[in-house]
Amino acid sequence: MDSLITAAARALAAGDALGALNRVALRDDAPALALRGIAMAQLGDLERAKALLRSAARAFGVREAVARARCIVAEAEVAFASRDLGWPEATLDAARQTLEAHGDALNAAHARHLAIRRLLLIGRLDEAETQLADMDPEPLPPALRASHELIAAGIAMRRIRAQAARTALAQAARAVRAAGIAPLAAEVARAAQLLEAPAARLIARGEERPLLLGEVETLLASNALVIDACRYAVREAANAVPLARRPILFVLVRALAEAWPGDVSRDALIARAFRMKHADETHRARLRVEIGRLRALLDGIAGIRATARGFALDPHGATDVVVLARPVEEPHAAVLALLADGEAWSSSALALALGASQRTVQRALDALAAARKVQPVGVGRARRWTMPPLPGFATALLLPAPLPGEQDERMNRPARSTR
Repeated sequence: MDSLITAAARALAAGDALGALNRVALRDDAPALALRGIAMAQLGDLERAKALLRSAARAFGVREAVARARCIVAEAEVAFASRDLGWPEATLDAARQTLEAHGDALNAAHARHLAIRRLLLIGRLDEAETQLADMDPEPLPPALRASHELIAAGIAMRRIRAQAARTALAQAARAVRAAGIAPLAAEVARAAQLLEAPAARLIARGEERPLLLGEVETLLASNALVIDACRYAVREAANAVPLARRPILFVLVRALAEAWPGDVSRDALIARAFRMKHADETHRARLRVEIGRLRALLDGIAGIRATARGFALDPHGATDVVVLARPVEEPHAAVLALLADGEAWSSSALALALGASQRTVQRALDALAAARKVQPVGVGRARRWTMPPLPGFATALLLPAPLPGEQDERMNRPARSTR
């Protein structure tokens, strides 16, 4: 490798993309193409970066397996940055195995980090956590160690483990100071700010207030009966009743919880659950059926008591009843949460991350665009969607993951009841 290539590589490692380009901008050999691609990625021109890295991989050919694998890993990183989540996992895994076989442990670790970050972004937390646990961060250089701890913090925040997230971020901050890479330091700082931003709202006895992530963790471990409007479940200590696929029942129990210790009239429950302004006997009969179903599901946690004008929630062992709601409640909140990271997303990537159909996501984007909450960039297959971050909120927590042992419910709202 000649001196210019070596100097450009060192500049890129230090985050000096312009310095690297000054050395290799006019060269078209394979190493120069690869370095130019990485430099363009650091400067934000992701499409040009993809093209350069593909050209470099072709130029290296099959005989230079390690160099080719490094180009594939770099292309995967660009794909992740541009939210191309459909990028083939098998290709990245094959490149990682090649790097490991040839002793390039650092780039192999970087490839593994990319795969784990993708799993985290699309909500496959169990897989992400398992793969991260298999890695030993001690021998990693500071930059990779910071990346490792950032992933650990992201998993902890999605799992609502505030102290674990805080510890991981402190370790990431120490590593990034040793690395001296400004963009990585900014990423660690943004992640740390999420712990100090409201993660949810507490609604109890007619009042509401914002909660930080640590307060959410404390609430879920308390003796209160929690109506969790983030995961659509009813919780009491270690017991949880999922209602994500029973939206009418969840609406009823939330209405009863918001009125606790008082009751809610039958007409008010019908209007809220069935969206009927004027109730008749058929609606009242249906309400009795749904209340009966809710009683059966909550058996052992809480009862539902009939009153003169309606119904009231009667917790069995809990000392308090609260509603845990998202910091921002509006249609398509999950789409907004993903877009709030400031990156440009395609509808296919959003669909993959949400576990929804692409057509469903496209309808949500059209509705949000009509309300001027998101905006498209580009046309056709190159179209991407962006929005400014929501100030003051831990937007990643609008997409909460299940607690350990729970089934993964990745929809942004409950499915329509089939009764």
